[in-house]
Amino acid sequence: MIKKLFLFLLFVGLSFFLILYARGYRLDLENKSLTSRGIIAFYSYPKTAKIYLNNQFRGITDTNLTLKPDVYEVEIKKEGYNNWKKKIILKGELVVTIDATLFPINPSLSPLTNLGVIRAFSLDRSDKLLIFSEEGIYLVDALKKPINFFSSLKLLIKKDLYPEDFDLKNSEVVISPDLKQALIDNYLISLEEENTDILNFKLTEESRNNLLTAWKEKQDKDIKKILETYPKEFQKIASESFKIIDFSPNETKVLYQSLTNVELPIFIKPRLIGTNQTEESRILKKDQIYVYDKKEDKNYLISADNEKQIQWYYNSKHLVINQGKKIIVLDYDNTNPQTVYSGPYEKDFFHSLTDGKIIILANLNPEANQYPDIYLVGIK
Repeated sequence: MIKKLFLFLLFVGLSFFLILYARGYRLDLENKSLTSRGIIAFYSYPKTAKIYLNNQFRGITDTNLTLKPDVYEVEIKKEGYNNWKKKIILKGELVVTIDATLFPINPSLSPLTNLGVIRAFSLDRSDKLLIFSEEGIYLVDALKKPINFFSSLKLLIKKDLYPEDFDLKNSEVVISPDLKQALIDNYLISLEEENTDILNFKLTEESRNNLLTAWKEKQDKDIKKILETYPKEFQKIASESFKIIDFSPNETKVLYQSLTNVELPIFIKPRLIGTNQTEESRILKKDQIYVYDKKEDKNYLISADNEKQIQWYYNSKHLVINQGKKIIVLDYDNTNPQTVYSGPYEKDFFHSLTDGKIIILANLNPEANQYPDIYLVGIK
């Protein structure tokens, strides 16, 4: 009987110790006490990057480290890639996950066209581009696997069909929400097939305005549908005070511009633990750009001058920002800016693809070429 009681108590004691151990508690032999610990889980892309805590090497990703509660300067490094840094406040029994994406210092650069591109327009949330050239107007599928070098081009309008009032350099271009049509000034063209009778699709001013109104209503309806998955209080403030720039590809975050000075209240109470520790901005200022994360109920100020400079990266964890002389990728909470391209390119155009590459317009030989061409920047 005593033996069974001893075994039972031993079992209970070991179980209790294992539970405490799993929650991060460790024996402090120096102080003769059981103290809590926290855990930092380190992941990275690419893998096998080096982990530094307070400038001390602590191992290779992917791994977990059990540490005493403290403030840690975390740095993830890999040769040939930009470094990733973040300050972490670790508390007892808390698990913090570090998921660092490192971008190469020297990205690859490969041509996608050789036409000479007068203007290029990205089709939102797709890997397609509408390009104007002296040879014609084309639709480019940047991810299409070509049989020959430039078979990803689809001719939409031959150059000999250009109307006399066609202004390739200054015309206003609007893409339909379903990405099937485009308005070039008053000309409505198909983006799915070659347009052989473009003169017959010149709209009156009234028809054009009606079509643009219908497209705007469709766009607003799509935005409203996604916003309905966000907290109701956020929906109300967004509908009254925000200009929605774009949702992240997984639709859990929204990039927006505040149209007024307004306070964004806390929607999830009590606050979630183990979430992103970057300082928030919930006192919104007019014209500033922000990201709201509905899963964690966090809001971050983004360093961008205007909406045309910024796009979501395909993984929903980063933003791509065109700074005019270089292109950077930064975490969605406005930390860890990494320069991914700083070579020559046309400052008014860039596009982020769903495979992690970036598209730019660049003229690498201006003495021989009048116009730039489309290039793929390999940063992944």
